[in-house]
Amino acid sequence: MLSKLFEALYNKVFINIVVEDSQSIVYVEQCDKSGVINSDSENFDTKKINPKMYEFINSYIGESPFYYISILDNSTVQGAIPTCKSRDMSEFADIDSLKYVCHKNKWAYYTSKSDLNSLQKSYSNIGLDFIFSPFSILANFFKDKINKSLALYILIEHNSIALSVFDNSKLLFADYIDMKSTEYEELLMDDHLMDDEDVFDLDGSIDLDNLEAMDDIENLDDFGNIEDLDTIEEIDEFAESEVQENLSEEDAHNAELDDVETFNEDYNRFTFIQDSIKNYYNDSKYESKFVENIYIADSVGVSGDLKKYLEEEMFLSVFVRQLDLSAEVCEMAKAELK
Repeated sequence: MLSKLFEALYNKVFINIVVEDSQSIVYVEQCDKSGVINSDSENFDTKKINPKMYEFINSYIGESPFYYISILDNSTVQGAIPTCKSRDMSEFADIDSLKYVCHKNKWAYYTSKSDLNSLQKSYSNIGLDFIFSPFSILANFFKDKINKSLALYILIEHNSIALSVFDNSKLLFADYIDMKSTEYEELLMDDHLMDDEDVFDLDGSIDLDNLEAMDDIENLDDFGNIEDLDTIEEIDEFAESEVQENLSEEDAHNAELDDVETFNEDYNRFTFIQDSIKNYYNDSKYESKFVENIYIADSVGVSGDLKKYLEEEMFLSVFVRQLDLSAEVCEMAKAELK
């Protein structure tokens, strides 16, 4: 009775942490009975909690005794298996070294015990109430589809891919791909792409063979004759024009590099997804049913190339939904309290 009274006096505070690349995103929601009354988000250049991140989180913890801290599991050893029966789990994973949780008594997601302990230790100064698996995020985000269709569902993060096949809420297959593994480094650039000099000659280097060295250097003497320029304004105009031209070239160069990097990332995502689907079809321990549709939860902003590869190379129908991971983690935390 007293706890209900205190809950009525204080707002609930949900603090949600997502680690990606070399930064941590902390998303906060403050809620009362009517819903969200305030939200805030901050990025920190750290993969573990540091003083600035602690100060930010602590400022919200101090506002209410009813606060809940959640994090998205980014362990390299994790996954999901199509059973909740312990006697059958060993067929899919070494459960002695894993911590697993059953999802609605239908299937289970797991993570490494050692990774889980390390994660809890890293955040021991604030404590973690919930550690959510990417597979539980995926199941919740596509619950409108998973419960009534056969399809492949994919969660794309910056450095990983969580992939699962569901048939009317029954898990048939799952795979977790760490894109920073050795295999990813080896596949970072496909051989035929590396041979394409037109695409990858983007370092801005100068071909000295194209310079008519002595003639051009001699012509530079004309630049030193200030009397040839009518006014100081012309000097300023020339300098401004040169700077703008250099900046435009640099922007174009950087944009071109970004395009190549995005192309490489999406091509590698496609390669890993393709290999995972092959494993689903070829491994006898999985109940393989032919998949025609893919639903992608995109948290990074992939280009249209990934969709094109999957549609044109594998003849699949692809549907993409944008996903705010930190906000979705918050939704999972709120659901836990209902």
